[in-house]
Amino acid sequence: MSIRVMLVDDQVLLRTGFRMVLAAQPDMEVVAEAGDGVEALEVLRSTAVDVVLMDVRMPKLDGVETTRRICSEPDAPKVLILTTFDLDEYAFSGLKAGASGFMLKDVPPAELLGAIRSVHSGDAVVAPSTTRRLLDRFSPMLPSSGREPEHKELGRLTDREREVMMLVAQGLSNGEIAARLVLSEATVKTHVGRILTKLGLRDRVQVVVLAYETGLVRAGGGAV
Repeated sequence: MSIRVMLVDDQVLLRTGFRMVLAAQPDMEVVAEAGDGVEALEVLRSTAVDVVLMDVRMPKLDGVETTRRICSEPDAPKVLILTTFDLDEYAFSGLKAGASGFMLKDVPPAELLGAIRSVHSGDAVVAPSTTRRLLDRFSPMLPSSGREPEHKELGRLTDREREVMMLVAQGLSNGEIAARLVLSEATVKTHVGRILTKLGLRDRVQVVVLAYETGLVRAGGGAV
C-alpha cells in the first residue's frame, strides 16, 4: 500500500516540486494539498493521510498550531515540519506540538523520501545531532526551558533508563549510547522503548524536548 502524503505550504511552486519527486516513487502518492493551516485541517476531515509535510509560516493558521491540532486527534497522521535555518525556532515549537521531526526545505530528494518512509514506519526522522544544535540554539529563548518542575513520570524511570534518556537528549544515536554504556544496541533500543512508554511520548524527538523543558539536560547538551 502506498504512503499517502499531504503537502501543506503556501508556495505553489514548492508543492509542485515535492509532488513531482513523490510521484516518481512506487510506494508514495500525494493525496492532498493545502495552502494554509485552515485549509489543511478541513481537507484532513475527509481525506486519509499517513504523512503531512508541513510548512511553518503560512497565512490564516501557521504550521505550528496546525500541527498541534492535527496531533491532538486520535490516529493522527505523522507530521514533518519543513523549515529553513532562519526559522529554526518554529521547528522547535513544531516538535513540541507533536511533529515527528523537521527537515530543511532544500533537503536532497533522497533524504526527503527516506524521512517520509521512516516516519511512516513509526520512527522519528530528525538526526540527533541536528536536534541537539536546534535545541542548544533556541531552548534558552523559551519561557519554559529549564524552569518547569521535573516531569512527575521521570520518577518512574530506573537509573539506567534515566541515563539513557540523558544521552538521547544530548544527541547520541542508539549505537553511540551502546558504546558509551557498554551495552548492545538492542538493549539500548529496549530502554528507549520503555522510556517512551513510561513517559507517554511518541518518539525520541519528544524525549529530547521533555529533557530540555524539565531541566534534565541544559542548553549546550550537558546533563544537569
